[in-house]
Amino acid sequence: MSRLALDDVTKVFGDGESEVVAVEDVSIDIADGEFLVLVGPSGCGKSTTLRMIAGLETVTDGEIRLGDRVLNDVKTQDRDIAMVFQSYALYPHLTAERNMSFGLEESTEMSDADISERVEEVAGMMGIVDLLDRKPGQLSGGQQQRVALGRAIVRDPEVFLMDEPLSNLDAKLRAQMRTELQQLQEQLGVTTVYVTHDQTEAMTMGDRIAVMNDGKLQQLGEPLELYHEPSNLFVAEFIGEPSMNFLHGRISGATFVGDTLNYELDDDIIAATEGVDDAVVGVRPEDIEVLPRARVGDDSGHEFEMVATVVEPMGNENIVHLSFSDDRTEDDLVAVTEEPRAVEEGSTVVVRIPPEMVHVFDQTTGEAVHNRRVESSGRFATP
Repeated sequence: MSRLALDDVTKVFGDGESEVVAVEDVSIDIADGEFLVLVGPSGCGKSTTLRMIAGLETVTDGEIRLGDRVLNDVKTQDRDIAMVFQSYALYPHLTAERNMSFGLEESTEMSDADISERVEEVAGMMGIVDLLDRKPGQLSGGQQQRVALGRAIVRDPEVFLMDEPLSNLDAKLRAQMRTELQQLQEQLGVTTVYVTHDQTEAMTMGDRIAVMNDGKLQQLGEPLELYHEPSNLFVAEFIGEPSMNFLHGRISGATFVGDTLNYELDDDIIAATEGVDDAVVGVRPEDIEVLPRARVGDDSGHEFEMVATVVEPMGNENIVHLSFSDDRTEDDLVAVTEEPRAVEEGSTVVVRIPPEMVHVFDQTTGEAVHNRRVESSGRFATP
């Protein structure tokens, strides 16, 4: 196996006034056997990046390397890369067995017996031995997905590419396939690049995550690194469900002055925000404390009286939407409470924003100037 590297890769469609920069100066070094997830909203350039690695799109600038070999001008069939598509891309007139064996028949000199043995082996791994004589139209979505994965695995490639392979499945099957894909990738040890717009898939599956937006790489790191230490406002908002809360205002001495609240800053934040005027304070919903109203009167500058406008019961927890007034503003908050009956819709509560859980961003540049503290023995372990 070999390392896969993207070095200042750019893709431009069209020219002149119609020129569109789909991917701009993306550099990622992917280790041998690593599971890397490319994540971002629709149109961010993640699928285009994957297609350049596969050879389905040409590279406008930069290099893609597999080991010591530059792939820019290497034909798709000669790259030793297998791709799994969102639509599965199975041949409808062929059985599952023939779909899986077709690539080997066309691109290798393996005997029919060896190909049959290889297909049987992989089908056993995927749990689809009894489906090999069926055509795609006779298979469920999950079964078609397993056949598509099996077709890629039989080739024993150096790299797997997966373009939103679970997006057509229902929620329960998608969760099941996430687990199966992780186990399969660990078992095979093949370098894998996985594209998704679903940040839950990214957080649960990837060794590392590359967050993209508008064709640019926003941040590359381990899942919990992106969660606890986002590099900018976009990553902070995109990673995490529900999304991070943001309060807009300015830094005045030791106080963050917003439209609806004044928040006292601790020494770490004061030092980190020196020279920053307009700022955005961020706090994750699960880090907000919703307290009994009797607690009002705290003079720490971290507790505020708010109204629970909407309560979404989730079984073991509630998602609570909080407002400072009857009119919705950009300073409204969302909190997650662990006790399902702790908050009633329409009630007035006290909300505490712990200073150790606060992120601060430069409102002008969007860059993070301070991230929450993580108290743990490991760098990115959940506190």
